[in-house]
Amino acid sequence: MSLLAPLRELDSTQRHTVLASFLGWTLDAFDYFLLTFVIVTVAKEFEVATTQVIYALFLTLAARPLGALLFGRLADRFGRRPILMLDVVLFSVFELATAFATSLTMLLVLRFLFGVAMGGEWGIGASLAMESIPAKSRGAVSGLLQSGYPCGFFLAALANWLLVDHIGWRGLFVVGAIPALLVLYIRRKVPESTVWQAGQGTGRRPGLLESMKGHWKLAIYLMLLMMAFNMFTHGSQDMYHPFEEVNLHLNTSSGAAFMLVALLNLGALVGGLFFGGLSERIGRRKAMIIAALLAIPVIPLWTYGGSLLLLGLGAFLIQVMVQGAWGVVQTHLNALSPGPMRATLPGFAYQMGNLLAAVTATAQ
Repeated sequence: MSLLAPLRELDSTQRHTVLASFLGWTLDAFDYFLLTFVIVTVAKEFEVATTQVIYALFLTLAARPLGALLFGRLADRFGRRPILMLDVVLFSVFELATAFATSLTMLLVLRFLFGVAMGGEWGIGASLAMESIPAKSRGAVSGLLQSGYPCGFFLAALANWLLVDHIGWRGLFVVGAIPALLVLYIRRKVPESTVWQAGQGTGRRPGLLESMKGHWKLAIYLMLLMMAFNMFTHGSQDMYHPFEEVNLHLNTSSGAAFMLVALLNLGALVGGLFFGGLSERIGRRKAMIIAALLAIPVIPLWTYGGSLLLLGLGAFLIQVMVQGAWGVVQTHLNALSPGPMRATLPGFAYQMGNLLAAVTATAQ
């Protein structure tokens, strides 16, 4: 529990800011993962191969760098809070529109647009949170924020398990519009970043190229790092439900299938919080390296467990390590980024990594 002690030291306003950023990433991931649970169903309705529907995942990931650059620059110019609210509304609208797709082409276009909106949330939410809390709390908070992603995955699995038989795949995407309500909470409880406000006092606003002067090597390093990390996480998460359905022959809405996904995401939550807090003691890079290396011996158990019990243990442990490494990323990227680019560079590097790793699901 001492690893999470910094979280208890936040004041009320800081907690609201962290919660809003956490919920933003959770609900963003919730909307993204809904499609992964209905790939086979959508393919049957549109009478296409599942690989053609899986291409929608590639388009979403490929669009995210565009959103990170667009919304990141807007957030650096106009503030974290209003652009975060705009971003949440947009990805919720495109999620809702997906429910009314009349063809595969329309679905693919809408998932691309969803990806643009999804691309902006991570960097803005992270910068808003990291700029609003004490330095000593950033490791633990980074782990908490990154845990929003598996929490969104879990909520998508829960919604699929409870609702898909009653409302169909289109109904799931209607439910996916709920995150728009988060804007009301942000508007009421979350103030603007004081760091951003202080920066406005200088009057002069440097452009993109000027802000990045002397930082291009850093940007390339961060993109390659995020490519590896995104192959790590998307490779172990995105196709897990089709893996259950095709390889394990589990009913998509069965309790066993849901339980495996629940264990997968419980492990991710534990890993993000543990290694995020641990990074305050041993350093960011060392925490990431340890978590990543420990994932290697778990791979056979995760894929070839031989029984539901062992597969569940493997799913839990692999995500402890995957999200353990990821739990440090938000604070690590924010700490390395220059102030005028803090809403843009972390998110853009992360989403460019997504683009470079976007073929992962298709390759699998």
